Amino acid sequence: MAVYTQVESNDIEALLRRFQLGGLRSFRGIAEGVENSNFLIESDQARYILTLYEKRVDPADLPFFLGLMDHLNAAGIACPLPLRDASGAQLFTLKQRPAALISYLDGVSIESPSAQHCTQLGGALADLHRAQAGFNGRRKNALSLEGWASLVDKTSAAADTVTPGLSGILARERGALEAFWPASGALPEGVIHADLFPDNVFFLKGKLSGIIDFYFACNDALAYDVAICLNAWCFDKTHRFLSDRADALLQGYQAVRALTSAEQAALPMLCRGAAFRFLLTRLYDWLNPAPGALVKPKDPRDYVARLQHFQSASERTL
Repeated sequence: MAVYTQVESNDIEALLRRFQLGGLRSFRGIAEGVENSNFLIESDQARYILTLYEKRVDPADLPFFLGLMDHLNAAGIACPLPLRDASGAQLFTLKQRPAALISYLDGVSIESPSAQHCTQLGGALADLHRAQAGFNGRRKNALSLEGWASLVDKTSAAADTVTPGLSGILARERGALEAFWPASGALPEGVIHADLFPDNVFFLKGKLSGIIDFYFACNDALAYDVAICLNAWCFDKTHRFLSDRADALLQGYQAVRALTSAEQAALPMLCRGAAFRFLLTRLYDWLNPAPGALVKPKDPRDYVARLQHFQSASERTL
């Protein structure tokens, strides 16, 4: 989450009237994240999240994202619920941006998760993968092989200014992934979250209380979602891979949904792809910072280290 477009109190008051949510007590921008403008609203009835979808979000994708959250809520997954106004509309326009009001989830994200947190995360991810069955929406993963190639082309010229030799790393890994990435349909597929970092998972009194930020969700291999989580949850601040967290995450997942033998065999390569995806998007944002954002781009060098770990793990265990 972030703030790129400012709103005023009269905008929020009009919105609360439209949705019949009571009078405004307070609102503030939420500075975390990188994609959209987000505000925490407190009325005299409850708290809500207002999201203004910025230029990087294709408005044509919004029905998919909102419909997915509707579907997951109905299936018992603790995630935000898009609200509807009196006419039944979820989407509206504010400050010339598509926008939506979303229910508020209690809890806090964990900056340094424990193995116990990872066990719960693994189980929640498997629950999500089971719950997405029956959702009819489809969205291509724009950040897979084709998207990676485009990002390599856009960042290679300046990559060595971030880390010496990075352009060569990008070229070699692009070639390896294009040669060995699992073919479409080779692994069980469905709708994945695709961005399940610790800041997108809430805990309350030690228990996982909700999952947020579905704006990268897409159709892809379910095990790729697991690989993203292994990247996001299982390294410390010195970029050391923590096998106890990884084991806990996988055990939590497989207690709900067992990985197939093909998924287990593909997992090291999927982890490389996940590391490459976040290296590339962070590198692009680092080289092309968004003007006016209240949050600075995340350091891509974190994912150079993760990629190198999974490169060395490709022919052995993670």
